[in-house]
Amino acid sequence: MNIPNLLTVLRVLLIPVFILLFYLPFSWSYWAASAVFSVAAATDWLDGYLARRWEQSTPFGAFLDPVADKLMVAVALVLLVAEHANLWLTLPAAIIIGREIVVSALREWMAEIGARAHVAVSKLAKWKTAAQMVALVILLANPPTFTAWVVLGYALLIIAAVLTLWSMAQYLLAAWPHLRITSEKK
Repeated sequence: MNIPNLLTVLRVLLIPVFILLFYLPFSWSYWAASAVFSVAAATDWLDGYLARRWEQSTPFGAFLDPVADKLMVAVALVLLVAEHANLWLTLPAAIIIGREIVVSALREWMAEIGARAHVAVSKLAKWKTAAQMVALVILLANPPTFTAWVVLGYALLIIAAVLTLWSMAQYLLAAWPHLRITSEKK
């Protein structure tokens, strides 16, 4: 167990803390939940940076890092959809979670046929993640009322959802020759 892997495990362990803080009946609970989410999001960047810089990439880290990211984002989106209960948040959340399921399944299948490199993380996906994380930090920090901050959070989440669809289309196009070949063999 190295420091990058410990940071990834920390990200998973922060999820119940973040949920608890979100539901506490105090005026500061939104800010506290957002702060914990922000720390978890920062460890996402930091663990990858340290693993590459210190050459400490491990199979465990390669497995757990994307799982931790998806858990953290999915939990945040589910909490926010329940709290805000509107189309501006629910539709982008459904798109983001749905895309993660599709792309995860696609990557798993591509790995099984030895073509995982065709669906590696793209720069577009990194921009999507940045917009998504900033949106979630903003939305978690604010109660579900239409303030300028909440509208900014919605706008960033909608941008993240558009980038999500775009990056998913890129992955599917990259995988299409492998999907077509396999289906033609049957």
